[in-house]
Amino acid sequence: MRIDHWFSLGVHPYRQSSGIAPGKTGQTGRRDRVEISEAAKELQQRPTWAAEREEKVRRLKAQLDSGTYEIDARAIAEKLYQFYKGDGR
Repeated sequence: MRIDHWFSLGVHPYRQSSGIAPGKTGQTGRRDRVEISEAAKELQQRPTWAAEREEKVRRLKAQLDSGTYEIDARAIAEKLYQFYKGDGR
């Protein structure tokens, strides 16, 4: 049984049942609308810490490439001391 003859007769069963006249589809006067909350907009934005981190990594890579990067042994020792003493994280 062939069922594709419906469209060849100029009869579209779904169009007739929707009540929309041929040629008027999509022009109903109603528009779709999407609203995005302020919280969602904030989540979509890039966090500031990410930009700061990228800048820091870029700066350190430039120092490594140029050979000007210097290790601050005193700062490392102080951080280790604070960590093991329990003051740091």
